[in-house]
Amino acid sequence: MIRVVVVDDHEIVRKGIIAYLQTDQDIDVVGQAESGKEGVEVTLQERPDVVLMDLIMEDGNGIEATTHITQQSPSCKIIILTSFYDDEQIFPALEAGAFSYLLKTSSATEITEAIKKAYHNEAVIEPKVAGKWMSNFRSVEKKPHEYLTEREWEVLLCIGNGLTNQEISEQLYIGIKTVKTHVSNILSKLEVNDRTQAAVYVHRNRLYQQK
Repeated sequence: MIRVVVVDDHEIVRKGIIAYLQTDQDIDVVGQAESGKEGVEVTLQERPDVVLMDLIMEDGNGIEATTHITQQSPSCKIIILTSFYDDEQIFPALEAGAFSYLLKTSSATEITEAIKKAYHNEAVIEPKVAGKWMSNFRSVEKKPHEYLTEREWEVLLCIGNGLTNQEISEQLYIGIKTVKTHVSNILSKLEVNDRTQAAVYVHRNRLYQQK
């Protein structure tokens, strides 16, 4: 049996979800709550496998509750079930540790299936939400220079200052062969063809201000 707790401050919605879930022989609703704070308390007491969590509630929101639960009961899977899919709700909820994210427009069958998938470690993300999440992920994707090691950073800044390999060797107290290896790695990681392009990269991205 999959042990489930339902957290939603709308009584009709909460009881309707519970009534449907109780018709499934694989699911056991072991608790319910009408606020984020109460949801945390019930969850930590009952230790369910899955929590259906609303986001916007009067006494403590679902994001705060999700954070507390995932920190204190990391094996519990949190499924966000909400009417909201704006950036201010999606990203904080997923970053707080939510496992799946569904909208209340989902059918009862879809909610049930999401619970069963969560139990088997399969996440379900509403397509509208997934699209926003992927767009955000791409926007925060690492820039090439963020993959450099600390030593490669130092060599790159030297290149930006116009130093030769010999001068870099003397300034950083490393062998000339080591300098050449670092330069080669830097050019590869930055996807540039030569030292001049690497130097331009330094100034274009204002890397001196980041170190």
